[in-house]
Amino acid sequence: MANDVAAAGDLSDYEALHRIMTRRMSVRRLKTDPIPDDYVGKILEAGRWAMSGANSQPWEYLVIKDPKKKKELYDAFQDTNMEFIFWMEQMRVFELRHPAFQVKSDTLEEAWYKIRHKTESKNRPWHEAPVVIVVLGDGRRQWGTVNGAMTFGRHASHLTDGLANTSTHMQLAIASLGLGSHWGTVHIQEPLKRVLGVPDLIEVYLIISIGYPDITHTSGSRRDLEDIVHRETYDMSKYMSNKDILDYLYQLRGKTMGRYHLKDSLLPGSEDAKKS
Repeated sequence: MANDVAAAGDLSDYEALHRIMTRRMSVRRLKTDPIPDDYVGKILEAGRWAMSGANSQPWEYLVIKDPKKKKELYDAFQDTNMEFIFWMEQMRVFELRHPAFQVKSDTLEEAWYKIRHKTESKNRPWHEAPVVIVVLGDGRRQWGTVNGAMTFGRHASHLTDGLANTSTHMQLAIASLGLGSHWGTVHIQEPLKRVLGVPDLIEVYLIISIGYPDITHTSGSRRDLEDIVHRETYDMSKYMSNKDILDYLYQLRGKTMGRYHLKDSLLPGSEDAKKS
């Protein structure tokens, strides 16, 4: 037992984990080079050890390497999920739209075409990644937890909690192996189920593309710890008004735009990359 637990005062495990967490980043430009099969196995193994309500383990994983299948899934995702979100984003002022949808053009149809086909993006379509893992969820497995936990739909707490946990485990494993990944939330499942042959009662939760990064690593942006921690009771001096939230989003967009609309300075071989 003693060998399984880090000695008191030994922070080496935490420091290693913290380094992985802080270096992990969403990579939207992955190399097409294959990755070892045993790496994929390690990623899946990390995922299956995630937390879930009453240890019900509602997750399953669909691993896709076939280029035709990946492209078919990508097209179905773009033409339903992404197209739907594009038009929804038009209800926001331009500067507050999700960074992926801040694309200027003479018409909305032209803007959508640029996004759909990445005509002005240096990022790569995620189907070109060597491996794509689709995270699936079976709400019936949550019958093992309390009856108050709903079993179907994205509003279902215990199901989505477990699926989020397993996805996070895999993301950390991916980073620990020196790989990059990008995750795509699924809002409209049915077209993807048809491509993948997923049964009606199984949920298509998340798409994770995996490969070697083809960008220069940059530090992430997170809120200061002191701003988000309350002690004993809620500190109302940290409560943000609706206007404060909008101001925060404007600032956040400025920090994250470069990840979605890749700058030349982040590409391997750039002058900035050579200096780093």
